[in-house]
Amino acid sequence: MANFSKVSVAQDARTELHDKLSLTGAEVSINNLPAGASVPFVHSHKNNEEIYVVLAGKGKAVVDGETVELAAGDWVRISPVGKRQFFAAEDEAISFACIQVKENSIAGYTAEDAVIHN
Repeated sequence: MANFSKVSVAQDARTELHDKLSLTGAEVSINNLPAGASVPFVHSHKNNEEIYVVLAGKGKAVVDGETVELAAGDWVRISPVGKRQFFAAEDEAISFACIQVKENSIAGYTAEDAVIHN
């Protein structure tokens, strides 16, 4: 069994990578909204925070009624209880990744979790 997984993602409206990459500690999705489109629902979570990165384009997120303008390169973290919905700009599509992880679950990161092999 290999110690890695690889998948290519098309320009589908939404691609969830949990099963495709055999993820065990996070869910990652790639999302593409055409100009003028939106995610068709408002949602929140019970346990998981979400980290969004805008890969291309522009749009907005509405979180608990507050509008957050988004453009390529922006990162946004939303707590589980935040009620959220995403929109592409009227004149431009938006592509974003969403990383979903259990809030307060990280025990170590970067150098704290690394094992150096020489």
